[in-house]
Amino acid sequence: MSTLRFLCFLFLGVIAVALATQPVSVQAQLATSLSVIFLLAFLWRFSRGAESRQLFIALALFVVLRYVYWRVTSTLPPLADPVGFGCGAILLAAELYCVAMLFLTLVVNAEPLTREPAPLIEDEALPAVDVLVPSYDEDASILATTLAAAKSMDYPADRLNVFLLDDGGTDEKCADPDPRLAARAEERRAALQKLCAALGCHYLARERNEHAKAGNLNNALEHVSGEVVVVLDADHAPFRSFLRETIGYFFEDDRLFLVQTPHVFLNPDPIEQNLRTFRRMPSENEMFYGVMQRGLDKWNAAFFCGSAALLRRAALDEAGGFSGVSVTEDCETALELHAQGWTSVYVDKPLVAGLQPESFASFIGQRVRWCQGMLQIFLLRNPLLQRGLEPLQRLGYLSSMSFWFFPFPRLVFMLAPLAFILFDVKIFVSNIEEAIAYTATYVVVNAMLQNYLFGSVRWPWVSELYEYCQGVFLSKAILSVFLRPRSPSFRVTAKGSTQTQDRLSELAWPFFAIYGLLAIGAAVAAYRYVAEPGVRQLMVFVGLWNMFNLVTAGVALGAVTERRRRESHPRLAIERRGALVLGDAHIRVAIEEVSATGCRLRAATEADARALAAATTSEGRLFIDSYVDAARHPSLCARIVSVAPDGRRHVAFALSRPQDHLALADLMYGDATALERFVAARRNHKGVIAGTAQFLWWGVIEPLRAFAYLRPRSGEAALREPPPFADLSAIFGRRQPRLRAPAEREAAPAIKPGLSSRNEKV
Repeated sequence: MSTLRFLCFLFLGVIAVALATQPVSVQAQLATSLSVIFLLAFLWRFSRGAESRQLFIALALFVVLRYVYWRVTSTLPPLADPVGFGCGAILLAAELYCVAMLFLTLVVNAEPLTREPAPLIEDEALPAVDVLVPSYDEDASILATTLAAAKSMDYPADRLNVFLLDDGGTDEKCADPDPRLAARAEERRAALQKLCAALGCHYLARERNEHAKAGNLNNALEHVSGEVVVVLDADHAPFRSFLRETIGYFFEDDRLFLVQTPHVFLNPDPIEQNLRTFRRMPSENEMFYGVMQRGLDKWNAAFFCGSAALLRRAALDEAGGFSGVSVTEDCETALELHAQGWTSVYVDKPLVAGLQPESFASFIGQRVRWCQGMLQIFLLRNPLLQRGLEPLQRLGYLSSMSFWFFPFPRLVFMLAPLAFILFDVKIFVSNIEEAIAYTATYVVVNAMLQNYLFGSVRWPWVSELYEYCQGVFLSKAILSVFLRPRSPSFRVTAKGSTQTQDRLSELAWPFFAIYGLLAIGAAVAAYRYVAEPGVRQLMVFVGLWNMFNLVTAGVALGAVTERRRRESHPRLAIERRGALVLGDAHIRVAIEEVSATGCRLRAATEADARALAAATTSEGRLFIDSYVDAARHPSLCARIVSVAPDGRRHVAFALSRPQDHLALADLMYGDATALERFVAARRNHKGVIAGTAQFLWWGVIEPLRAFAYLRPRSGEAALREPPPFADLSAIFGRRQPRLRAPAEREAAPAIKPGLSSRNEKV
């Protein structure tokens, strides 16, 4: 940003603040706010472009500033009412935090950057690349898929080395005093060594499990020598073009330390699964990877996200390896290298597919680690105090870290109206006319602004839902970090499990308690509206606020009422050709959908359809891209398991050898455009009105489903499920083993006997 442009913005900002702080009548304020809402709607409908975007933001911020000025100067209870003043000050502080986060977000995302594709580099000039896959207790089937996909990337074979970093088979674990645990670790090590040898990968296990993932990666750096390091989580499989699409950026900037790509997940998170939104609503992380990282990239502040990234080895050596002060070594490492003058690049193109936690408890466990790690960095390596950072880099990191304070304001907003409804504590001095002129218009303008900027990657009110669901548990995690900043330890997120029954999450009880409290508040508000004429006007406003909270809490009940997952493995729609060999019949087919266990295909022509119908056997081999030659192209052992009414066949794979995963990787991860189509199909913009209607509908139906799950269960179903209101030790304390249902054990793929079960960990 040029100095002249900065001064212009500063001058306009001063004028805006001066106008926003002018005293006007309530009627004038309402007229002004309604005029702004009309202008925003006009711009949204008829004008697009950079200038319109800036005007839209400026108009919206004017209403926000008017609201903030009014809240600070006119709405706090008097000091003569210490209880009301204290509660009102807490509420105001929560609102000011949200306004501050809004301003940080707008600064960071003022001009999200869209980068040009990386230059294509001749093979002779390409650097050596070491792919590091840290692992702890993941299933061998998950590891085999990731390793095979990494090994199959389009890159000169003599310059690509793939390493499995096995922290589940360390010397320390193999020498565990418990002979069962020691035997399990030794068996894991032997089986994974065999798997790596079969796939052409390298196996590394260190002596001791020290410093979690950062320590595992740093140990690997002592054994590798490539100029570029790729880090992939154990469940993050790269597509074939990953390196070709990214490696060229290192040739454009000698000080580039990071090329980060988005994380895309092929399975729904628990909230998407339970609300049935996975195929039609943008993923929760789409806002971060689709907009925020591009905004950070504009200011050289896009940071390392732990996986799906390339890092320059020289930069890591200069920084002393991966940082390990916090449990989020990725962001901490990026902060350190940015402060040393290194640069980063964010590539907004999906090139890696991963897995999300399947259970709500695992989801919360993952977010606890993220929250604690970011706050550890905030306390121990505060970006405002870090020497070497540019001003906008500081703001970018500050935005990403201070975001994790959201649990406190979110819970304040959820419970604040109850103070007036139940205890007549006046925390907000206002009448109904002022509430409409200032508060109601502010809420509308803020919703329009959020939807204008992020509507394609975030539906209305979904942020409030996710923050409420997490905030119930993250508050304790935040307090623990402030009391002991160095105490949080790294906990691996359980993935790859299968939810075989409908059930309530073991973490559901706080959500029922809060919903019941808000329902009581709604009933009391209705009673007081009828019985106390003197408070009717204010009770309408506070009652509507409480009713929105009740709706949000109701949707959250649906989020913790877990549905059975019908798909044991995520699937991806692809467009590939192949040949299905059934006995003597060679049938050309179009492969339309694939997972780790099978695919859906249709005959390529009418003649092939007739040959497929006339085949005398249902078992054969599926060759990819129509090659019927195992020496020239990999194939998969396939068996037709069902026939759809339209003639499409569903085929099951038999992955009996490690090499079969190379064929699966070629089929599933050979074409990155399939992942782009998957992401694009979910980016459905939903406007404020439609999004609000959807949210209200969830708020009505999801509590009914949740309360239906409260009825006692018996028999085998009860044995398969953990109690709905179990303790929270799975999140904050000791590990809880997970019992797998018999059907799940039978369905779990195994590379080698003994590796088909997992020691699950939250």
